[in-house]
Amino acid sequence: MFSPEGPSLRELAVQALSSVEHGYDLLAPKFDHTPFRTPAPVLDAVASTLRRIGPFDDGLDLCCGTGAGAEALTTVCRKSVTGVDFSAGMLAVARERVKSDGPGLSWVRGDARALPFGPDFDLVVSFGAFGHFLPRELPGLFGQVHSVLRPGGCFAFPLLAPPRPTSPAYWMLSGFDTAMKIRNAVWRPPFVMYYRDFQLGFVQRELRRIGFDVDRYALPEFGYRGDGSPRVRMVAARRLP
Repeated sequence: MFSPEGPSLRELAVQALSSVEHGYDLLAPKFDHTPFRTPAPVLDAVASTLRRIGPFDDGLDLCCGTGAGAEALTTVCRKSVTGVDFSAGMLAVARERVKSDGPGLSWVRGDARALPFGPDFDLVVSFGAFGHFLPRELPGLFGQVHSVLRPGGCFAFPLLAPPRPTSPAYWMLSGFDTAMKIRNAVWRPPFVMYYRDFQLGFVQRELRRIGFDVDRYALPEFGYRGDGSPRVRMVAARRLP
């Protein structure tokens, strides 16, 4: 599952027993050698779709980690790209790893639930971070995104089609989420990660309630399921005036 440069099982266990922030500080030097990093084909497909529906001037990578999403945004945005994350360790790796010959690039330490920006962006993206937020936190998170977007600005993120109940992946992810919920109820540890709580129907309702118009774009690079639905979509929510 991991390359030789990736974390050991012990290091992952220590991370899981830490807070989300400290856990990612510990994982940061080896994060890009884990399967937790968003794969390059997903980043490329999202960037390609964004270029088609743009243009965009100023972009924000929400929960940017080591900067893979921000790097993709440098091919989309014309003026500036900002990465925000509350892990100082992840930001340190991003600063070292990601360079830009195009739009200005900056890194900000901050909490996605209390973003330190005004309406400064016309594009916000996020890759793979939503599992760290409990369902009850998502409306507040979406409200923060709404507050930092200019009118007409776009909030975009990829979303995999949920596995079918007949598939091994469904039961593997369900088992993981159930174990995490029991663990969190009994122990109340500071590290939270769920894989199946981010449901498209709920997300669309909340985005519309907050003041977004929601579109979905198939990412054909990843093919289609037997019923014709795409395996991977990009959700693009536009802030209404």
